[in-house]
Amino acid sequence: MRTSSAMRPFICLLALLAACGQPAATANTARRSKPNVPDAGTMKTIEIDAGDRQWTAQIADSPTAREFIAQLPLTLTLTDYAATEKIATLPRPLTRKGAPAAVTPRAGDIGYYAPWGNIAFYHRDGPHSPGLVILGRIDSPYSDLAKPGAVKVTIRRRHATSTKDCRVKDCRLHDWSMH
Repeated sequence: MRTSSAMRPFICLLALLAACGQPAATANTARRSKPNVPDAGTMKTIEIDAGDRQWTAQIADSPTAREFIAQLPLTLTLTDYAATEKIATLPRPLTRKGAPAAVTPRAGDIGYYAPWGNIAFYHRDGPHSPGLVILGRIDSPYSDLAKPGAVKVTIRRRHATSTKDCRVKDCRLHDWSMH
């Protein structure tokens, strides 16, 4: 079958649209199936204390996460936001260098919402959010974060040391800010 010259631009446009497919849906599907943070070998461990409750989390090795780690230790009051997350304003804003334009947070993620300068601890999946950078992921049960009300937390870095370096009964964890 012969096509007229007038039909060629229309056919080219159809071919181009077919080749493009649905990148937004594909990217979003891929985003949900992959973890929000890099391989555990490149992460730092932090500890989040709230009275008798304690969580640990793995923080990624990214420019934004490194600036967050540099602000530790921090004592913050986390407040409820959208029945999805607990948030608090950080003392100083963090860089977004190298971060994606937007991400979709999952329950357990720790994020930095640049437009407000907030850290966010997600206890439910959140909406796709421009300006959100995932810093890391809580690796211990975090269901207590879903309880309504403000919670005062202390966040600090920690790392494991060999037991031969210990001078106290249980010294598996050391606060890096003390060194």
